[in-house]
Amino acid sequence: MSGAQANGRNPRVALYYAPPASSAWWREGCEWLGRDPEDGLETATPAHDVTHAPRRYGWHATIIPPFHMAPGVELAHVLACARAWASSVSRFEMPVKATELGRFVALRPAQASDDDTLRTLAAHALQTFAALRARPSRESIEQRIGGGMSERQIALLREWGYPYVFDEYRFHMTLSDSLDDRNARASIVSAWTRRIEALGPLPVHGAALFIEPGPGAPFTLWQRLPFNNAQDVA
Repeated sequence: MSGAQANGRNPRVALYYAPPASSAWWREGCEWLGRDPEDGLETATPAHDVTHAPRRYGWHATIIPPFHMAPGVELAHVLACARAWASSVSRFEMPVKATELGRFVALRPAQASDDDTLRTLAAHALQTFAALRARPSRESIEQRIGGGMSERQIALLREWGYPYVFDEYRFHMTLSDSLDDRNARASIVSAWTRRIEALGPLPVHGAALFIEPGPGAPFTLWQRLPFNNAQDVA
């Protein structure tokens, strides 16, 4: 990402998991969604008609959801914090499965222990970055309260600006738009189950900072953050 893009007016920043740039997992996911958020190139894929929403965000799993920086905070501060946090995390390999999440299809940890590990990792990251994140206005938070939210999720939204953190956090890599067609969802699960068999475990070797330069713009991978013993993350 160019300096002009990275330093656009009031960008949103997100801390995401992203597979290593050199891995087949990165190539497969970007091709499926139809866009590589690191080089900005679009790819031709038959999945395009069911990946409009996740394509904008890029191939990822959320660790810290997109946020505006607090007054006085610059991208350099966010990057320094992110690098320090990443250096404290050890890499591991994680079996995953394709599954339906409501009307979406996503990759999820295949083992409960890995789900717990990632929930703890995301909670630590959120607390580490807390002082760098601007607090959303009360009005914007209240507008985001949906009828399907639990009391716990509403409380987290009001406190942290996002309902799916801490005990409500679920690591997932979105594969589709919201699809009413059950057969379409089942077809994607089947297709990705076969891909997973060929790809093997997901390499959780690092994270990345993604940036949304302006409202509604595609997110771009700005900086990769190798975990402390990752040697193959560019």
